[in-house]
Amino acid sequence: MTNPVRVGLVGLGVIAETHLAVLAERPDVRLEFTVDPGRVAPVEFRGSTPAHHGDLDRALDEHRPDLVVLATPTETHAELTSLALLRSTARLLVEKPLVHDCAALAELRELEGKADVRGRVFTAHHFAFSPEVDWAAELLASHPDWGPVTAVTSAFYDPYVLRGPEAFASYVSSWMDSGVNQLSMLTRFVDLTGLTSARETDSGASAWCTVDFRSRGEVGTARLRSSWLTGSSSKESSLVFGRSGVEVWIDHTAMTGFAARGDDLLATFGTDGRTPRKVAHYSPLYDSLLSGRPDPVLGFDTAATITSIHGAVPKAR
Repeated sequence: MTNPVRVGLVGLGVIAETHLAVLAERPDVRLEFTVDPGRVAPVEFRGSTPAHHGDLDRALDEHRPDLVVLATPTETHAELTSLALLRSTARLLVEKPLVHDCAALAELRELEGKADVRGRVFTAHHFAFSPEVDWAAELLASHPDWGPVTAVTSAFYDPYVLRGPEAFASYVSSWMDSGVNQLSMLTRFVDLTGLTSARETDSGASAWCTVDFRSRGEVGTARLRSSWLTGSSSKESSLVFGRSGVEVWIDHTAMTGFAARGDDLLATFGTDGRTPRKVAHYSPLYDSLLSGRPDPVLGFDTAATITSIHGAVPKAR
């Protein structure tokens, strides 16, 4: 038996509930402490109540975590990541997006001489670990005969319009929230190269963006639609292989997918429906993070690429 990983969880909002649920099922971790300035009472975790603090500084004075999970608003990520890097030896799992803009990314890069930023900072790109995405990635890898991906269309809808101003306070905008999920998902299939157009509408509640990518030596374009103007969640992506006529459809909400060419159904994927969607994302994410060889999609370099594209001014065609 090895010693359990000592975890500190910073931020006790909605997404923290998923982290707590997944961590509670792992016998190889121990929740050492929680941090949230807006909460006084500690959380219950596997029948006990870990220490609770109002700020991360105080927590790091009293604990020596192996892993710090930052589940706080995006604009706090850079400051808290810097604090944890300089005041502890812990690895960090930061909720996506890693930072809110390219300037904050540059600030983290400047710490490289003082702390192992690239070796210790990981980002929770959970959509890249969803079951249907994993299935599609394995399918593509096993069928090089399909040729390169030549086009992608992805549409992510969330009913956040029902939350009013709270949605903007929590998620900033549709592109800020869903764009990162779409981009991190795409890294499982193609190499992203740059933002080519970006248009936010409905005061930020909707977005339409295009991103260029490379696939097996060829260039393609991904069209990304996101919006909060809906009554229910719906997320789908389509990958087109222009040379072979194959299309792969992925339903991220139902966690299903299929591949087809003309009237031929080539492959299908489904789940048993027992695992909640976000738990199905975060369980394999933690498996990878704690394996000793985290998937590169979690790494700082991938987060830097996504941040650069996500926050870029569209390049001229």
